[in-house]
Amino acid sequence: MPEQLSVFELVSNASLLVQLVMGLLALASLVSWVMIFQRWFYLRGVLASVDEFEEHFWSGIDLRQLYMELDGSADLNGIEQVFVSGFKEFTRLSEQSGTDAEAIMQGAERAMRVALTREEESLETHLPFLATVGSTSPYVGLFGTVWGIMNSFRSLANMSQATLASVAPGISEALVATAMGLFAAIPAVIAYNRFSARVEVLMKRYDAFSDELTSILYRAAHSRTA
Repeated sequence: MPEQLSVFELVSNASLLVQLVMGLLALASLVSWVMIFQRWFYLRGVLASVDEFEEHFWSGIDLRQLYMELDGSADLNGIEQVFVSGFKEFTRLSEQSGTDAEAIMQGAERAMRVALTREEESLETHLPFLATVGSTSPYVGLFGTVWGIMNSFRSLANMSQATLASVAPGISEALVATAMGLFAAIPAVIAYNRFSARVEVLMKRYDAFSDELTSILYRAAHSRTA
């Protein structure tokens, strides 16, 4: 019974270009897994921080006291940064004499929008890379497969009698590239979809909190000028 080739032997016997393709896919897969774990822990921590902050915010604490607790902290999470940015601008404009309520609110809303944009960029870190790996890895693997099969059929020209056993190893080597492309792409696509959905949920909560804070500051601004 002929000895079966292992995956390692298939990779080591492949042509240089196919080996380069396999190496690139292996590197992309490794980096993707590092980013997947990093994003998973990060987003889970952000979600827990949002729950904790909202519970503290709606507990009836004075907003100025909450602002003093958070202002100057170097490790603010997303929703805390939105609150600090909006309330800081609100306080700064409120202390200026002659500033009407609409101007105060416009400044506070603008500061919160900037904070929301920055937090969205932070939440989406590494997601474009995962999307790129998920969409391109199968094609990169297919390129390696096509190249390997071309080499296998080209070698048939030097054979007086072509048999399945003579071309099967070369085709098997080439198909490993496709398998590695799928191995790199599938986890990246799943992670990208999962993390994108979680980022969307978090941003909706940020937006909802921003609207609630705007309403509270709006009432405070108009009571100040009344």
